[in-house]
Amino acid sequence: MLSVVIPIHNEEPSILPLYDRLTSVLEPLRRPYEVIFIDDASTDRSFDLLANLVETDGRLKVIRLRRNFGQTAALAAGFDEAQGSVIISLDGDLQHAPEDIPALLAKIDEGYDIASGWRKNRVDNAITRKLPSRIANWLMKKVSGVELHDFGTTFKAYRAEVIKEIHLYGELHRFIPALASFYGAKIVEVPILNVPRSSGASHYGIGRTFNVLFDIVTIKFLLKYFTRPMHFFGRIGLASGAVGGLILAFLAVAKLFGQDVIAEHGPLMLLGALLALAGLMMFSTGLLGEVLMRTYFESQGRRIYAVREVRCRREPVTPA
Repeated sequence: MLSVVIPIHNEEPSILPLYDRLTSVLEPLRRPYEVIFIDDASTDRSFDLLANLVETDGRLKVIRLRRNFGQTAALAAGFDEAQGSVIISLDGDLQHAPEDIPALLAKIDEGYDIASGWRKNRVDNAITRKLPSRIANWLMKKVSGVELHDFGTTFKAYRAEVIKEIHLYGELHRFIPALASFYGAKIVEVPILNVPRSSGASHYGIGRTFNVLFDIVTIKFLLKYFTRPMHFFGRIGLASGAVGGLILAFLAVAKLFGQDVIAEHGPLMLLGALLALAGLMMFSTGLLGEVLMRTYFESQGRRIYAVREVRCRREPVTPA
């Protein structure tokens, strides 16, 4: 079964054309499918249109959120509700062409876990969208080690067992391939069409660039130190504590030789004390992180690994 997940926020003019194009693409595939729209507290008639469509097509489902939680939360709601073994997500503004769905599915059928869309020829504003996106994608590629040109697009196909292992929060939906790489997901990029919005205005702008940079730092930490936070905080604490300790040791020796440490080395003494205290705080943070990480995995029964498949030779059972 195929599940198509579409977050919606004030996309009234696009809903009916999107539904018609989706139907014309999905029906010829000759496989069962469902389309899940997530209305992220739209203030126009988006939900009313979707509610009417549900009455005429049993393959549609609409989830209406209580308030505007954002795209990541809307996608998470759709992923949780999806019943298909393959899940496709795309935007509801018609900048993603449903006609590209078969190309994404073809890569999943080849054995990939994630087929990620690549807006090879973007039509967005060069200053407010293209340049920040190119910088962010380059940084994300370096941080995650995942060779993608376009992390930000929502248009992707996933194996359900992969996407359901990833817990989304904040604005991390754009970094799903990087998070999935933690579990060894096989990822491929597929060029997709990118067309101008037919109506409405984009909910993204250059103001979100800094949020993306903060998320990149978060992803770097999660990918490298999520299961061993002490390795991150401990190294910083060791370096800070060692420098602070050396400074304080030097001042102690100077005091033994009769120097007026406070008068002659007051700022240096303050720096040494601060570095030593910072080192202790980093060690404490690392220990707390280790405890929280173990509590997280053990309390939820989660594993720190992911199994792709298990094969074994079945021996014939001899009747008793």
